[in-house]
Amino acid sequence: MFEFNQPPDLSVCEPTRQRVRAFLAAEVERGSFKPWEVTWTTFDRGFSRRAGTAGLIGMTWPRAYGGQEATALERYVVVEEMLAAGAPCGAHWIADRQSGPQILRHGSERAKQDILPRIARGECAFGIGMSEPDSGSDLAAVRTRATRVEGGWRINGTKVWTTNAHQVDYLITLVRTAEPSAGKHEGLTQMITATGQPGITVRPIRDLSGHHEFNEVHFEDYFVPDDMLIGEPGSGWRMVTAELAYERSGPDRFLSAWQLLAALVDAVGHGPDAQQAVQIGRLVAHAATLRRMSTGIAGLLERGANPQVEAALVKHVGTGFEREIPEIARLLVEAGQQGEAGQRFADALRHVTLAAPSFTLRGGTREILRGVIARGMGLR
Repeated sequence: MFEFNQPPDLSVCEPTRQRVRAFLAAEVERGSFKPWEVTWTTFDRGFSRRAGTAGLIGMTWPRAYGGQEATALERYVVVEEMLAAGAPCGAHWIADRQSGPQILRHGSERAKQDILPRIARGECAFGIGMSEPDSGSDLAAVRTRATRVEGGWRINGTKVWTTNAHQVDYLITLVRTAEPSAGKHEGLTQMITATGQPGITVRPIRDLSGHHEFNEVHFEDYFVPDDMLIGEPGSGWRMVTAELAYERSGPDRFLSAWQLLAALVDAVGHGPDAQQAVQIGRLVAHAATLRRMSTGIAGLLERGANPQVEAALVKHVGTGFEREIPEIARLLVEAGQQGEAGQRFADALRHVTLAAPSFTLRGGTREILRGVIARGMGLR
């Protein structure tokens, strides 16, 4: 029913793993970041530039566009190590994970030559312009409209929950370019929109912790030239669904709280009581299972498959697992534990607890994902 198959052998990527570990150890040594105080969404252009210089961004792309022509599995290993280390990857994450690959497959030659090398150098950041006000997780209910004009398109409308829109250089924006003839999934198109240009306004949305990561983005007569389209007009829904397989299946869907799990193990120490041993063992077993599922999808993507349903399943189970970690952790370790391990645990618990409500929202809510999975199983 689900095509996870035998996960690929990642041992062949060991040289890559050692290379990224050395890079991350050097970053921690220089004080670039404290693993338990940041996450992969933390926006740090300096870190991303150094990662680009080390050849850790855009790895699978052709050398002509700044890539290393590495395998998808080598890239998976780099992503996994970045997450496990708690590295601040937010400035290059979306561009490397999905925007760059979309441009590589479906963008114009101008977009490829102008944008991809800058992404690979860690100099160009992307956001995702999909969600809209009053639409919830119904991604196809797009009302932002692009109208044909000489040489391109004019966009009018609003996007919401756009992560780091106030800091990125571009958004890949999903717009409606024609009236749907057979359903609301028709007539949609993706376009590359540059921030900081006339006709685009970004307003902050502050989260529970007071951080400014989310944004509302308003377009008013914003011009997009023809060569900044992703694919052909009307192909947007097909592009989006393929893109979501990359967004939902990666290790970021079960390793966002990994630093808290590691801090929990250190805080408990070598003599856990019965409850601590059972609960930590269960969390580790779940993490191992999710990793097996995720690497199985990486193998499918490497072979050119489009595992949308499998990706939805990993995202649904994985982000639920992430939200469970702080709830279990706070019950296993007494507050105010002293020492370095205790302080690290307290810092990680505070950070993850505040961030956890967003885990099951970003990339599609659990309700929407259950619908995708049910449809894939033939239940609806």
